[in-house]
Amino acid sequence: MKFHIVTIFPDFFHGPVDYGIVRRAREAGLIDIHIHDLRAFTHDKHQTVDDRPFGGGEGMVLKPEPVFECVDKLGFAPRAERITGNARQSVVLLSAQGRRFDQKLAAELATLDEIVLICGRYEGVDERVNTALADREISIGDYVLSGGELGAAVILDTVSRLLPGALGNEASSQQESFTADNTPHEAPSAADSTCSSGGLLDYPHFTRPAEFRGIPIPEVLLSGDHEKIRRWRRRSALAKTLRNRPDLLGEATLGKEDRRLLDEIRYELQNDIGMAETPGRIVETPGIPFAKKP
Repeated sequence: MKFHIVTIFPDFFHGPVDYGIVRRAREAGLIDIHIHDLRAFTHDKHQTVDDRPFGGGEGMVLKPEPVFECVDKLGFAPRAERITGNARQSVVLLSAQGRRFDQKLAAELATLDEIVLICGRYEGVDERVNTALADREISIGDYVLSGGELGAAVILDTVSRLLPGALGNEASSQQESFTADNTPHEAPSAADSTCSSGGLLDYPHFTRPAEFRGIPIPEVLLSGDHEKIRRWRRRSALAKTLRNRPDLLGEATLGKEDRRLLDEIRYELQNDIGMAETPGRIVETPGIPFAKKP
């Protein structure tokens, strides 16, 4: 996959592209990253990339000319073809007004061959970049950053690790938080003690030592019983999701066993049974009623 990053701060990316999975993916030839300095596409001696907004208002706005010229030189397919999916390419505008980035969108981007990430700055980008050039407008969260560079680095990392061969263990990406599939999670074979997340938050992880500062790990993890470990992990993932992100339960892939476990967890929450870490307020999830008894 080829990434193009359009920015007025090209040196920002010396860090994000030179470490971890992104670096390994580059060295393995899985991804190719090109950083484009937006100022190189200006034609005045001051290399002006911004101007005051029409209609007045605070701040400055990135001009459309250098952005269009930069992307035009990349030879991408027309916007209409990209929008309809006839071209395995995408031009992404990083913007606080965009669609919120999530694991589902990352997986969608990972199926493409080439992506442009346009880093917004100042008060914003001329809207014609969004309506006539970019085929996606993406925000990495419900907050405002100084520019799109951090967002571009997040998307680069998130998408790269989903490419085949990027991770040492391909199953890892299926066992992480937010990763959903279409298969209800009934009990798998006893050997599969890890279980994929199915759209939930990940289960808790522990490593050596087995006891640290008087805090032991759960005994079940030392039992060697794969089925008990699998059930504990799935139950823990459900409990953590209910506690921290109950909104995810409405869209998660839940099987009969999951619903039984969730029923137990809700009952314990209601009756304060062994759930000291759980806040007292219980948020009801649409379509998943509170349990009356286990």
